[in-house]
Amino acid sequence: MNIEVCFTPQAYHLFHKDEAIVVVIDVLRATSAIVTAFYNGVNKMIPVATVDEAKEYQRNGFMAAAERNGEMIEGFELGNSPFGYMNNKVKGKTIAISTTNGTQAIEASRKASKVVIGSFLNLDVLCEYLIEQKKDVVLVCAGWKNKFNLEDSTFAGAIVSKLTKEAGYETNCDSAIASRLLYETAKDDLYEFLATSSHRNRLAKLDLERDIKYCLTPNQCPVIPVMEGKYLVKL
Repeated sequence: MNIEVCFTPQAYHLFHKDEAIVVVIDVLRATSAIVTAFYNGVNKMIPVATVDEAKEYQRNGFMAAAERNGEMIEGFELGNSPFGYMNNKVKGKTIAISTTNGTQAIEASRKASKVVIGSFLNLDVLCEYLIEQKKDVVLVCAGWKNKFNLEDSTFAGAIVSKLTKEAGYETNCDSAIASRLLYETAKDDLYEFLATSSHRNRLAKLDLERDIKYCLTPNQCPVIPVMEGKYLVKL
């Protein structure tokens, strides 16, 4: 089995393989929020690329979440903070969600045979699942507005490290090798390693340090969201 890392959604077409499993990654914060939502009982989520699409679902009676540039958009029940999904109001609900980067990465990956959602929060259970599937893996980092970012690439490296060391996965992909090196440098203190990263500082200016610390703490939510048609559901 082979594993590769795509640093931005815009480059996904260069990595697409018909039978590969795609893991979409947006550590700060979309995929962390999605994993948290399913851990707290959300039934389904509908990732959409635009705010207008989220508004349309809202007009049709769905709960809806929307975020741009780190801030919840006025008029929506939820944004991109995992803490917004830690309550009974989301239990059993179907929620439409649109974010700056994460839902764009999901949209870019829709041609994949299977798309699952990854974050530090579900790292171990996700790796166990990937190992069981015995298929090639493409890790798609959401990045920041189609540019490389450090936190998503570091998390991709965590998966590369585990799968190559524990399950015999191979890679000749330089971005996967670079990601693994990032993770192996960062793993003892992810929070400190990312201290100067652009998006951590962007969120810190919005007084979201609590979100950052939560999103960088592994294995708090052992669930795997997976795409089925237009919906995300719990595997």
